[in-house]
Amino acid sequence: MRGTEGAKRVSRIVVLAAGNDARGDDGIGPCLATRLSALGLPGVTVLDAFQFQVENALDLDGVDAALFIDAHRSQIEDVVLAPVAPAAAVAVQSHALSPAEVLRVREQIGEAVPPCWLLSVRGDDFSLGTGLGEPAVRRLEAAWDELRRWLAERA
Repeated sequence: MRGTEGAKRVSRIVVLAAGNDARGDDGIGPCLATRLSALGLPGVTVLDAFQFQVENALDLDGVDAALFIDAHRSQIEDVVLAPVAPAAAVAVQSHALSPAEVLRVREQIGEAVPPCWLLSVRGDDFSLGTGLGEPAVRRLEAAWDELRRWLAERA
């Protein structure tokens, strides 16, 4: 195509953040989503929800990469960024899914799974009616740095 030589193609990226900012450290995902949305980056779609659901499998249509963000109390490390692959099966007991289960649903409906990662941030207190604790605020900043690095590698 004429005039496009040397032009950089904008990646199509979706960032799916889960969490509830009314439940203490569970608000890490929504905080990161809000901060990222405010940047208005071209090609980056940010979705924020209380939990990952089967419908998120459709949010991966036409993207080059996806990043799931969530807070977890079960991990030792403060911030972990790792690739995520489809799960072997999907638990049917709940509407809430893990990122790997979302990818499994995508496979089950016959759609290709784009490269995906999970940015997991350790949380300590998920009490209703509380904000982020001081350790979570520090982890949020570390996660923000990791998120920006991840995006820069794909821009």
